[in-house]
Formats: sequence, structure tokens, C-alpha cells
Amino acid sequence: MSEIKQVQEEQESVVVEGVHNYSSEEHWVKPEDPLLLERLEWFKDQKLGLMMHWGPYSQLGLVESWALSDVDEEWSRNEIDWDIDAEELKREYFALNKTFNPLRFQPELWADLAAENGFKYLNFTTKHHDGFCMWDTKTTDYRITGPDCPFHTHKYADITKQLFNAFREKGLGISAYFSKADWHTPYYWAPGMKPGTTTSRGPTYDPKEYPWLWEQFVQFTHEQIMELMTNYGKIDVLWLDAGWVNDYRDQNIRLGEVVERARKIQPWLLSADRTVGGPYENLITPEQTLPERALSVPWESCITMGSAFSFRYEDDYKTVRQLIHLLVEIVAKGGNLALNVGPQPDGRISKTAISRIKGMGAWLKVHGEAIYGTRICEPYSVGRAQFTQKGDTTYAFYLYRDEHEAVPAELHLPLQQPFSRIDLVGGADNLEFRRTDDGVAIRLPEKEREGLAPIAHVFRIR
Repeated sequence: MSEIKQVQEEQESVVVEGVHNYSSEEHWVKPEDPLLLERLEWFKDQKLGLMMHWGPYSQLGLVESWALSDVDEEWSRNEIDWDIDAEELKREYFALNKTFNPLRFQPELWADLAAENGFKYLNFTTKHHDGFCMWDTKTTDYRITGPDCPFHTHKYADITKQLFNAFREKGLGISAYFSKADWHTPYYWAPGMKPGTTTSRGPTYDPKEYPWLWEQFVQFTHEQIMELMTNYGKIDVLWLDAGWVNDYRDQNIRLGEVVERARKIQPWLLSADRTVGGPYENLITPEQTLPERALSVPWESCITMGSAFSFRYEDDYKTVRQLIHLLVEIVAKGGNLALNVGPQPDGRISKTAISRIKGMGAWLKVHGEAIYGTRICEPYSVGRAQFTQKGDTTYAFYLYRDEHEAVPAELHLPLQQPFSRIDLVGGADNLEFRRTDDGVAIRLPEKEREGLAPIAHVFRIR
């Protein structure tokens, strides 16, 4: 096997059809800085973030910028009639900035929607793998404020700044998504370098053979990150995608160096260097999945509301019931949910997505005490029964798969710990219960058995 082919296969193992793998619990390194430990506890309190993939690719309704990668063509290019010439495809893609003009964008509306419906932080794509910058960078003209982008004269042209400010004003945290790979800059995809015009996810050259070129890319990346850390207010998390860019794949961008520089300005900054492990992966980030068991380290699942991270013209959205069940199971296993919504190319959030967000918000207004600020407790997650804990209070969730499911007179929960009282969150207090060999049987009030099954019954146990 050639060295180039081996490197490409290693890069492909990090991401499979656009879905990132995630580090194991054993690779997590506990920070030594007390402030970072405090901020990790803050992060674990939040539970629900709004993730947004948005950029020129939103005009296509495909899978973000993955169509640029030749090794991913089988799954990333099959919904659009590109020219046979892959290089023409890339030229057309890289010209999408000239038509990206989201005139319906109103950052305050996005922030209001999130804040009013229980979301606690924003995770926004400042730059995806295509290299298009959604902020006013000085490193490239391939940016939202660049002269070729029709939106550059708009009052909201610096989209990242507008979003970060709007969400902060509502009291939400900020997680800055940043792709370590950049398929636009000639420092990464260098014209004329081997392996020629075949572009994999990694650089088009061997960094060991061209160290001067790789150093230009490192400096370019550091400058972009420091722009975000210096000019865009308080950042809570630097969320680093493209895990194939790391030192053990000969793509060492000296991440620790730039993160420590950033922490001189923002000492509270958490770093999520995905799949790499070590001291700069402060939280583990499963994608489109969640762990089979509870984890004792900080983690966050990024999961799409629809079928893809970026906007699709025809999409199937998860129901409110499915989304709440996802959130509950993730929280019971110790994680956060970064729920992704892909805004439309015109700058609006789809009506369906808004409806789902408001449905989640209505449920969280009643049951949020069992979600926010909680920690894991045994038996964690057992089938449709999920458990969380806050201080001396245990919360138990009993999930109903659909609204037509029969609600039993008694619910059985596998809870062995001592307690003296059970209340129904959002309902009756001091419910009748009896101990069983394998837990507790809770008698539901008659009115809870009338009508359609709820998303979940949530119990406060003390």
C-alpha cells in the first residue's frame, strides 16, 4: 500500500459518510486548571444547545461542503447533476459565495427562539471544511464580508458577530465551530501538488516533504482562530472539527500553542478537539449517535433535527416526542444534546423546525427541573426508564413511544435506593407507591390515564 493511500484511509476512518467518530472515555484527560474544571461543570449544567450549519452550501441543499472531497463523492454528490469533470464541480462550488445572499436573516429572532424554548448555548459553524468564513476575517477574501459575496454590504454582514452578540444578550453560551481542514486555501489544497487533482480530505501534499508550505497553513489557521478569540466576545467552547487534522497523521497544526494563546485572553475557554484525545479534547463529541452507557466524562452528542446538518429542500424532521426522548436519554447518560438545525439559504429557519423547537420548549417549561443542572445516577438508562439526579432529589422519566400507547394504572421503575415521597412533575404530589422486588410501582392518578399518552411521565423522588 502506498503511503498516500494509507494516509487517505486513516483520514477516512475518522469520518464515515460525513459522520464523525468520537474518542473513548479512556482518552479523556482531566484538565489541571481549576477554572477549566469549573467551566466543565457549567457545561454539564446546560444540557441543550442549538447547533447550526450554515453557509454557501445551504443553497444546494446537500451535505454541507462534502461534495468537494473526491473520496466522498459516492455519497456526497449523488443528489445533484454535476458536470462529469470533478474540477469543474469544484469551480462551481467555490463560486457559491457569489450567490449567497441571506437577506431574510434576523439574528435576534434566532436568539429569541432559542432562549424562549430552553436552549442554553449556540454552536455555530464559523467555517466548514470548504474554507468559507462566516466572519470578517482578514486572512482571505473567501468570506461572508468579501467583495464577491452580495451580502457583504448588509448591516448583518458579519454573521458570526451578529449571532454571537444576539445569543449572548439572551444569556446563552457560545460554542464556536471551526474546521481545522480548509479546502479553499492553497496552503492546504495546493494546486499542482501530489496527489494531483484528486483531493482527499487531507492536504494535497505531504507536510513532511513541504514543511514550509505546511507552516504557512499552521500560521493561517492560528491567525483565524485568534481572530475569533480576540474580536468576537466571550467564547465558551472552541469546537474543532476535522479530526483527521492532527499530529499523529502528520498534520500537526500545533493546536496546543494556539489554544494556550487564546486562553491568555479567554482563560475559561474549553476546547473540543474532536477524536484526537489528550488535553485539548475537554469534551467528547459523538455525532448522530449516543453512547450505549452513561459516561463519567463531559460529552455532547450533535444530532440533526432532520436528516442532515445543513438545510435540505425536502427533509424528514424528528417529532417533538423523538427529540425529547433523545434529550432525556442523553442527559440520563451524562451528556448534552447539541440539536442541529440547518437554516435556509435566505436566512430563515424553516417553519417545521420552529414548530419542533417550540414544542420542545413547551415540554421543558414544565419538566426542565429534571433536565438542567442534573447529574447521572444509577440505574441511569434502562429501556424506557431514565434517571437523573440533582442534590438529594432523583428524577425518573417513563417514556411513551407514541401518543396512542396505553397508559397503565401502575408504572414500574427499577429504582432500589431509599426514598419516602414521589411527586409527578407538572402534576399531582405525593403519589401512591409500593416497593417491589426489582424496584417500585407507582400508581398514577386517574386523570393521567385519560386521553393520549404524554411524551413522558416525570417523577420527583425524595
